[in-house]
Amino acid sequence: MGDKGLHKSGSNGISRRGFIARTSSILGAAAVAGQITPAHARTVASEAAAAAAGPIDNGAHVPALVIGTGYGGSVAALRLAQAGVDVHMIEMGMAWDTPGPDGKIFCNTTTPDQRSYWLRTRTKQPLSNFLGFPIDKDIPRYTGILDAEEMGGIIVYQGRGVGGGSLVNGGMAVTPKRANFGAILPSVDAEEMYVTYYPRANAGLGVGLVDPAWFDTVDCYQFARVGRKHAQRSGFPFVFVPDVYDWDYMKQEAAGTAPKSAVAGEILYGNNYGKKSLQKTYLAQARATGKVTVSPLHKVTSVSPAPGGGYTVAIDQINTTGATTATKTVVADKVFFAAGSVGTSKLLVKLKATGALPALNGEIGKGWGDNGNVMCGRANHLWDPTGKVQASIPCGGIDNWDAGGAFAEVAPLPTGIETYASFYLSITKNPNRAEFTYNAASGNVELNWQTAWKQPSIDMAKSIFDKINSKEGTIYRTDLFGTNKIWGDHLTYHPLGGAVLNKATDNYGRLHGYTGLYVIDGALIPGNTSVNPFVTITALAERNIEKIIATDL
Repeated sequence: MGDKGLHKSGSNGISRRGFIARTSSILGAAAVAGQITPAHARTVASEAAAAAAGPIDNGAHVPALVIGTGYGGSVAALRLAQAGVDVHMIEMGMAWDTPGPDGKIFCNTTTPDQRSYWLRTRTKQPLSNFLGFPIDKDIPRYTGILDAEEMGGIIVYQGRGVGGGSLVNGGMAVTPKRANFGAILPSVDAEEMYVTYYPRANAGLGVGLVDPAWFDTVDCYQFARVGRKHAQRSGFPFVFVPDVYDWDYMKQEAAGTAPKSAVAGEILYGNNYGKKSLQKTYLAQARATGKVTVSPLHKVTSVSPAPGGGYTVAIDQINTTGATTATKTVVADKVFFAAGSVGTSKLLVKLKATGALPALNGEIGKGWGDNGNVMCGRANHLWDPTGKVQASIPCGGIDNWDAGGAFAEVAPLPTGIETYASFYLSITKNPNRAEFTYNAASGNVELNWQTAWKQPSIDMAKSIFDKINSKEGTIYRTDLFGTNKIWGDHLTYHPLGGAVLNKATDNYGRLHGYTGLYVIDGALIPGNTSVNPFVTITALAERNIEKIIATDL
């Protein structure tokens, strides 16, 4: 927790070391892209009361066990509870409800401390370099909020804590164009999704749109206006994209009348004020029912059929260094796998291979993709400054999906200094899909992704940025992802697939081979959603849990 002094550095006379440290922010503002509104205040007291229940007891018997507290798991927990079912949620990460020494729950993007990364001793920032200098730093090992999981030629960024990915993403809540939906989930009726479940998800997540008039005048979105101007001058449509940030709060912080949050660059390691994460929406509503409890710092290690029916679930309780402090065994009538695309896929692959769930079918572990994520930066002319203050919440994108296979988020670089840089996270139609397999010798589940498989994403992103550079007389930045490296092709914020709907499961997420086991998260979606995926994950979960409650309970 050592960098207290860095918060005080002004932009005048800042040392080179301080300058580099502050640029650590750059990152995942590009990150990805949920909550409810009037109920918000009412749920706080009841949420606190429900949260007082302790962690799950060894030997407990629960009607429904949900593994994970991200989008799919939160939807399942809320709807099951509303249907009268007692639910227990198991979460590997922390509750993120207690302030640190600085009085804030989450650390700032520009000054990562032990709260930033999941069980690492050095940060692993999406953007590794700035102006030729590396920006990663040593930190104490701790159950921090962002997992940079390295596997098979790719780093997969995942949120760790109650609320999952909603804690660390950019909140971009984009519903795919209906014309693209058939390629995303071919076995799902688009009509019901667009008439019923996407609207339900958007309402539940608290999705809203930036005020265009305010956007046009406020300093903190100068970077996005430059991105819009360059896109339009090259003939690309610029679209405002919805988000789950509280836009009224954003206006207040930009005006200096509320504590700064997005305007202070908070995003990659959590947002202390304005973002409507799942903690404030679906999970708050779920806990308010009095029928949902959560065990943070608990990790499911096995699920197998119980002798008397239902499933025996083995769970490790861990401490903030990651060490196991207790091992518990519980019985659940029904188990919902909602540990995220990677967590769910790895667990199911291991359970099948080791004989705990041998009847799972051969589709388990297949169909995994990165949503075509690739990042880049452009160096603008000195007459095109992007602004010293940049809100960390993206609100616009460049749509070249139909013509070039790319949708590019105009992302912030919230460094606190003028960079003259435009920064982008592209989502592309990358066709490559990887598979998780079990390595019996090491006891680990591995992913066979290859970095070379990112080339289609680069080519599709170039369909936008080569044209813009040519029109504007600008060049790509080569100092953000290493030395003389243009493309951030080593990562994804949007892992999808591994237990694909209507293949590993039936058309509603019921796992083949077992009654009472379900997948209800991003593992169901085969690798790509054409936009930021969490609204689709949420809407699909709403659809599936409605059917499961109606027919299986």
